Amino acid sequence: MNSITHVAPRLRLGLAMWANPDWRGGLYPPHGSREDWLADYGQVFNSVEGNTTFYSGTPKEQTIQAWARQAPDDFRFCFKLPRQLTHVQRLKGVEAELEAFWEALEPLVGRLGPMMVQLPRDFGHAELPKLEVLLKHWPKQMPCAVEVRHSDFFHKGEAEKAFNRLLISHEADRVMLDVRPLFSTPAGNHLGMIKAQGEKPKLPLHVISTGKFPIVRFIGHLDSSINERYFAPWRERLGLWIKQGKTPFLFVHTADNRAAPELARRLYTLLTEDAGLPDLGAFLGERQNRLL
Repeated sequence: MNSITHVAPRLRLGLAMWANPDWRGGLYPPHGSREDWLADYGQVFNSVEGNTTFYSGTPKEQTIQAWARQAPDDFRFCFKLPRQLTHVQRLKGVEAELEAFWEALEPLVGRLGPMMVQLPRDFGHAELPKLEVLLKHWPKQMPCAVEVRHSDFFHKGEAEKAFNRLLISHEADRVMLDVRPLFSTPAGNHLGMIKAQGEKPKLPLHVISTGKFPIVRFIGHLDSSINERYFAPWRERLGLWIKQGKTPFLFVHTADNRAAPELARRLYTLLTEDAGLPDLGAFLGERQNRLL
């Protein structure tokens, strides 16, 4: 794969997806076409998590070509490796599949952010040699970020130190999953909260940047005051990374993701107060509703 275009350090903001019908009338026009959603999304956010590749594997060629046409030049896709490679094969014997996966994404070169390797919850210290083999063969021009969920890597012991050293030696980033807002209160009767608390791992937050592209996945609560309280320390840390010449990625989730665009906008507004970031683009659906 050809080299990836890098730009000056900055914050990249995005959501867990772009194709969400719940965002009609807000982020998207009330009656807009689904085919326009990525282009509309790209007028507001400059990156996105690529969860579709995790669950569905390598997208079809025509799908990738469509994304290449629709996404702005400055946009960044942060795809996840397919779960077939990470969870089924557990990184063993995946070289040919990886080459095919990277080759399929060739039309998006220049718009690829860090590729995320999300490992299973039972992928612990004993399997780190398989991750090391993967990182040794990882293309130098393609940023990599790894998300672990095994308790081995959250006790600040030898296992976690070995994991962090491995990432640093290969200039890979550690994905930071911040679930504190989500688990700050019981789910109550809210189905989205119940589902989210059942699916997301309840892990400590260890803040560390081991590469040039730190990734923060912030899982929000229904209560905006809770979100702002837990996000407050990130304001300083994200600004610090930018000053250090890094390009942090902030991906914002909510329990059912219906309110994710609004939460992302609110958190970004808080950041602009500190870092002087440019204004976020207007939500097309909201703008059209005001004109009606």
